[in-house]
Amino acid sequence: MMKSVFFTITFVLFLSLPTLSLSQTCNKDDEKVLFKIKKAFGNPYHLASWQKTDDCCQWYCVECDANSGRIIALTIFSGNISGQIPVEVGDLPYLQTLVLRKLTNLTGEIPSAIAKLTHLTSLRLSWTNLSGPVPSFLSKLTNLDFLDLSFNDLTGSIPPELATLTKLNDLHLDRNKLTGPIPESFGKFTGNVPNLYLSHNQLTGSVPKSLGYLNFTTIDFSRNKLTGDFSMFFGTHKTIQYADFSRNKFAFNLSEVVFPASLTWLDFNHNKIYGSLPATLTELNFQNLNVSYNRMCGQIPQGGNLQTFDNMSYFHNRCLCGSPLPACT
Repeated sequence: MMKSVFFTITFVLFLSLPTLSLSQTCNKDDEKVLFKIKKAFGNPYHLASWQKTDDCCQWYCVECDANSGRIIALTIFSGNISGQIPVEVGDLPYLQTLVLRKLTNLTGEIPSAIAKLTHLTSLRLSWTNLSGPVPSFLSKLTNLDFLDLSFNDLTGSIPPELATLTKLNDLHLDRNKLTGPIPESFGKFTGNVPNLYLSHNQLTGSVPKSLGYLNFTTIDFSRNKLTGDFSMFFGTHKTIQYADFSRNKFAFNLSEVVFPASLTWLDFNHNKIYGSLPATLTELNFQNLNVSYNRMCGQIPQGGNLQTFDNMSYFHNRCLCGSPLPACT
């Protein structure tokens, strides 16, 4: 009798508890926006899981916040998708991550609707056929810590307004068709000092001296048409680790440049740099070193790991000599 009463009370209490969902239900407003995005892309097979029969938090390429059910990430990668970026993307107000990557039939310009996504921390529009300028309105995305617009067909100059993104850790504008100079404002990042990837463009002019006031970790300016001097990135108190200035038109005397102990990757092949290699290079632990195709002279400093690189790292200079090149005479 006591057992029967116990189970009856337990059952009644169980029925009185609120129903608990095993997973957060997708917000219906966000679901409507996703269907509009799918339609704008021509209902591709890549988004076949986007069906009303399933909760949109379970759809492929979509991530929801566990508590609110709002869409916080849209990651569409390596799909057979054609068309332009739908303006409806800007109607996902809680989006933190937007990735449209390796979509080679994605064309057109970056829509201004993206500026509405003020919660974005990561924006990656890369390996597509996007064209037009790098929009200055991206500076409105003040929470961005990662911006990648690489491997596109973007043209025009780099907007100086990007330097107002105080949380930015990485800026990838490489592998485009950008022209003009590196903005002077890039020496005035007021928050984080981002890793700068500007390689494989058509940038011209000298590197603004103001960039020397900051302490960068990674710089890749390779394969442009830049001139002048890049030594402002180095010095005793700098902590730069990776520096690639190869295949430009830099021309200055390297002899007195002081390289910091943090430097592990240095490449400035195919420039017009002259002078000698500083002896202090022997104190560094290089993973990569390439100074070939310049106008330097003198003996390669002996010691450290400079002789672990073969002659291809040093050849085609005016009169460099010593191991691994032929002996000085």
